[in-house]
Amino acid sequence: MADKRATVIRGGRLVGTGGRRAELADILIVGDSVAEVGPAGLAAPADAIVIDARDRLMHPGLINAHTHGHGNLAKGMGDRWTLELLLAAGPWITGSRTLEDKYLSTYVGAIEMLLKGCTACYDLTVEFPLPSVDGLDACGRAYADAGMRAVLAPMVAEFSFFESIPGLIDALPPAMQKEVERLRLAPSDATLNAMRQSMQSWAFDREYIRPAVAPTIPHHCSDDFMRKCATLAREFAVGLHSHVQESKAQVMVGLKRYGKTQTAHLQDLGLLGPDFTVGHGVWLDHDDMSRLGDHGASVAHNPGSNMRLGNGLADIRAMLERKVNVGIGTDGANCSDNLNMYESMRLASMVSKTQGPDTDRWLTTGEVFAAATEGSARALGFGDRLGRIAPGYKADIVLLDLHNVNWMPFNDAVNQLVHTEDGSAVRSVMIGGRLVVEDSRMVGVNMAALARRVEEARARLEGATLPNRQLFERVEQVVNSFCPGLAKMPYHIDRFGGGHHGHEHADWARRR
Repeated sequence: MADKRATVIRGGRLVGTGGRRAELADILIVGDSVAEVGPAGLAAPADAIVIDARDRLMHPGLINAHTHGHGNLAKGMGDRWTLELLLAAGPWITGSRTLEDKYLSTYVGAIEMLLKGCTACYDLTVEFPLPSVDGLDACGRAYADAGMRAVLAPMVAEFSFFESIPGLIDALPPAMQKEVERLRLAPSDATLNAMRQSMQSWAFDREYIRPAVAPTIPHHCSDDFMRKCATLAREFAVGLHSHVQESKAQVMVGLKRYGKTQTAHLQDLGLLGPDFTVGHGVWLDHDDMSRLGDHGASVAHNPGSNMRLGNGLADIRAMLERKVNVGIGTDGANCSDNLNMYESMRLASMVSKTQGPDTDRWLTTGEVFAAATEGSARALGFGDRLGRIAPGYKADIVLLDLHNVNWMPFNDAVNQLVHTEDGSAVRSVMIGGRLVVEDSRMVGVNMAALARRVEEARARLEGATLPNRQLFERVEQVVNSFCPGLAKMPYHIDRFGGGHHGHEHADWARRR
């Protein structure tokens, strides 16, 4: 039977009430959900656990709409990498993983997110050459042990990076062509069967950890494989997530392969729907955005990695105008170098303000905060119970210390959450009514022991992946010549979008 004990959080300031400064409020929690929100002195059962929130700002847990748990052991391993160089480096920076490595990489990411006020994430994790029941179970256990919610989606494909880019293998010297053959993925039927087996044997409470399906990038998959991924996801009523139009090179490959944008092609394949999330969408045109909005789909906006990998600046205002649900993500630590959702909010705000002088088109801090909570919750499939502090919603709550320098002075709750907070004021984090962070520390986690385990894994992987590193160093120059060449090809924008704001052509030029 579920624990129905009551907890009352007293005397904190609640974001979303009272405008700029947030009003004092009490929150009554019964079991894992918010039962009532009211003014100070709210009635509570006599035996309720009392949490003193004086000098605290309370906000719903931030929700990471797009990350990669396998990337956490690859933190900081590259600098001037495009998306295509990152993909080419994948066998090096995320290869040779044991089950313990898969668990540890995911667990470290969960700890980082929790300590920085994030209570749920959409994790697109990868295993080579195909997902496994044991591997996905290890990743799920990592989130369960951390006490965090997650949607866990194996990132799958049929074609390796080198096979997916037309002409790239031919651009490699013959000896390198032979070497990259060993990077081929498992046959599609084996991959689909592995995902099916994992969903059939799913051992985790789906209110906390649920599966999903993530065909990695459309042109890394055949049309038949994409359709079968969608069929599998809908058979088990789980989400679909794919990297779509993230880089201009991807766009050009899509146009060459499909004769249309990837989004238009996905619509033709029947993948678009309320269960579908686009990762990145930097190069969506207005017609693409309308397609997504018309189908109730989501975009996971990752401003940090979009800039880090040189992919450009997504036009979130245009997406919102076309009724696209927008969430915010960090992307993986192998291409954004941290999992700080406060930083992602700040970057989302700043990116919108660099795209022109019309301030009406800039995102407000309120819109950014809503995207990082309610918008991300909807992308994860939790839109009716995460992302708000309100009766009936899960008690996933973050308490910030208003004595932290970030809040001196305390002028505007939402503005400072988005523009000032960096995670250093996180004092307590509650998930489902249970504190997993207290006094800015993970409950029950020996961080020194964890650091030793991580360092041991890093040292072992450094040796185990040396052949893959050496291969990457041999192909790097070819990839970094061939793929930017695709990105430099003219993009015939007259056949795209249109729009009624008079700034479309300037936006596309800027994104190049």
